Amino acid sequence: MQQAIIGFHLDDENHWVANLACGHNQHVRHTPPWQNRPWVLTEDGRNEKLGVMLECKLCDDELNN
Repeated sequence: MQQAIIGFHLDDENHWVANLACGHNQHVRHTPPWQNRPWVLTEDGRNEKLGVMLECKLCDDELNN
């Protein structure tokens, strides 16, 4: 299910996590070549992604159970 990004925080290992409108969280790591998200490294980059929709697997799981 698509959910909007409403904020970001760092986890205990200093990896960026998106806060989703549904209340769930999703890691948005920049770990090239697997995940290329250089925007997550700057505050401006993260701010530009507020409101962007991400697939929330936890919401999908809740709907299917």
